Amino acid sequence: MDHAQFWDRVADKYARDKIADPEAYEYTLGRTASYLRPGDHVIEFGAGTASTALRLALGVERYTATDISAEMVRIGREKLAQDPVPGLDIEVGSFATMRGGSYDAVLAFNLFHLSPDIPGALADARAMLRPGGHFISKTPCLGDHPGWLKRNGIRAAIPVMQMFGKAPRPVTLLTIADLERMVIRAGFEIVETGNYPASAPSRYIVAR
Repeated sequence: MDHAQFWDRVADKYARDKIADPEAYEYTLGRTASYLRPGDHVIEFGAGTASTALRLALGVERYTATDISAEMVRIGREKLAQDPVPGLDIEVGSFATMRGGSYDAVLAFNLFHLSPDIPGALADARAMLRPGGHFISKTPCLGDHPGWLKRNGIRAAIPVMQMFGKAPRPVTLLTIADLERMVIRAGFEIVETGNYPASAPSRYIVAR
């Protein structure tokens, strides 16, 4: 089962699931919105069923939400049809397929730990940005919490879950230091960071 097929299969359940940490989600949503301007053109990768896109798109001129899963995109488009947002497009796409665009902001939430080529995706993100534009991401960095992984049985469970199609491939147990090193090597200057949530951290990074 390839990456897109996995997410196609779980799309309906994903759409029904509640946000695990609403407080952390709302905080990072607000921080992200503070970097966006009314005339901006924005692209989001790994947009899932477009819940974040439907909110952030209200504050910009054009917003393209992309995901590799056609089923995620279908659900996102159904949401958009029920609650139209001018300037929002929801498309099947990835860093590899959307190259060549020019944007004021490139967003990627809960994506890079699932990417087969993190440096390549970061390079594509940088190439898409206009001068002065922002790259904004949030990434689970479970590699910084080996004790948490052991207590919850995550490290041992992931290969078994992947074998039975219960987890995507790949899953990288990133550390914050490794992630930020890759962002800097891609040619970015990091301007804001934070862990939201702090436990089993998801690292929020704003770079330009």
